[in-house]
Amino acid sequence: MRFARFVHAAGVSFGVVEGDGASGLTVAEISSLPFEKVVRTGQRWALPDVRLLAPIFSSKVIGVGRNYAEHAAEMGNEVPKEPLIFIKPSTSVIGPGDAIRIPSVTTQVEEEAELAVVIGATGARRVDRAGAEKAIFGYTCANDVTARDLQRKDPQWTRAKGFDSFCPLGPWIETELDVSDLEVRCEVGRTPESMEVRQIGRTKDMVFDIPGLVSYVSHVMTLLPGDVILTGTPAGVSQIVPGDTVSVSVQGIGELRNTVVALD
Repeated sequence: MRFARFVHAAGVSFGVVEGDGASGLTVAEISSLPFEKVVRTGQRWALPDVRLLAPIFSSKVIGVGRNYAEHAAEMGNEVPKEPLIFIKPSTSVIGPGDAIRIPSVTTQVEEEAELAVVIGATGARRVDRAGAEKAIFGYTCANDVTARDLQRKDPQWTRAKGFDSFCPLGPWIETELDVSDLEVRCEVGRTPESMEVRQIGRTKDMVFDIPGLVSYVSHVMTLLPGDVILTGTPAGVSQIVPGDTVSVSVQGIGELRNTVVALD
């Protein structure tokens, strides 16, 4: 099932995205949070008639660094012996179609296409692998936007990864998906015709798998319903600049597309 959060003429709602293909999709409004029993209100819109938002509220977003060996190598780093985690603030989250805003303090901002895990109603605190699998509600696409020059300059990554708009999520949450071997792709361009592949990888190449990541993080901090874990990015990260459009897609989920603008 695909859950979205969206703006329509009467306000903001959660809904179930139904249908197949790029055209003909509809979103059926539900009267509760996605974690609860799904009750449709009877209201329905064609997807082009609503504006999608980030699909969930998160108290925190946890990133995982260097979780693909080739990406670690392109950054000049070794693969970590245990998951390398960091926090992106909830204020960094934006939705599909929103603009990634580049501040003037950085001169090298890069995209990082990722599969994101959304924690469900039970949350997770000190769970084992089996408990981690039960705690997962679903999956979405993410872009761990990073000011690479600041990441290299600072002893920790909060500033480089924490700017407002540096965590696009969407387009929706897919709850029924085998994530053991999915393609993760990023394309960047200035027009639809100029989009070029920057990143392409497969989730089977993760250093630490998803149940292991959720379990590890849950032994550091309590994961609350709606919290998001970014599972790492494949090789190929590259600079994005104002005027670009960034497309992140994960096989079986969909496409997350954002423009890039200058903040100042």
